[in-house]
Amino acid sequence: MTGTIKRTFYIISFLMMLPACYAQQSTMQQKDSLEFTNKIVPDSIWREAYVALSHYPELKDTPIEIRFKKNIKKSFMQAQPKLSGIFKNRKNRSYLIFINEKFSIEDEVFDINDVPSDVLVGWIGHELGHIMDYRDRSAMDLLWFGIKYITSKNYIREAERAADTYAVNHGLGENIIATKDFILNHSKLSDIYKNRIQDLYLSQEEIMVLIDEIHEETR
Repeated sequence: MTGTIKRTFYIISFLMMLPACYAQQSTMQQKDSLEFTNKIVPDSIWREAYVALSHYPELKDTPIEIRFKKNIKKSFMQAQPKLSGIFKNRKNRSYLIFINEKFSIEDEVFDINDVPSDVLVGWIGHELGHIMDYRDRSAMDLLWFGIKYITSKNYIREAERAADTYAVNHGLGENIIATKDFILNHSKLSDIYKNRIQDLYLSQEEIMVLIDEIHEETR
């Protein structure tokens, strides 16, 4: 390959790389222009996190970190207060949302990249609903919450339905429905897992009733 051909090859390669580089730079500028006050969010899901967070103005100044974690049992996501600050003033607490990058359900493995954007918004919105529930609890109440959540299926149901309700009441009803549809209509998931979701969380019909009630109130 002569010098002229080499230079031409390098120039063409560089020009082909420009759109991808520009898109990456534009994406980062777009992310940096948004107000994530006291929030730490992985780059790969910042859009979905921002949409979900925008529905919770009460959490604008609440420190929240969304972090990928391996092997969260029986769940794709999990919200909890940071243990180091559980006894702080309620306004000064920080919270974590753990997300499984790869979620295994009865030998079926799901990658976060396989989850549609609107479903991911609903899932994050549900976890933010848990944080809304936590923020008004005392330290002892949070500890008692954890004990009951581990030991009582009825309390799990109560907590998960409360988180769903928070999300729906904050304008994420359609996303919560999309999340249910993604799980319940996924052919690879077992009936056992689907039945667990139907038992512990609000149904699509209950969510639609809540959405209709919200629309009636805003008329």
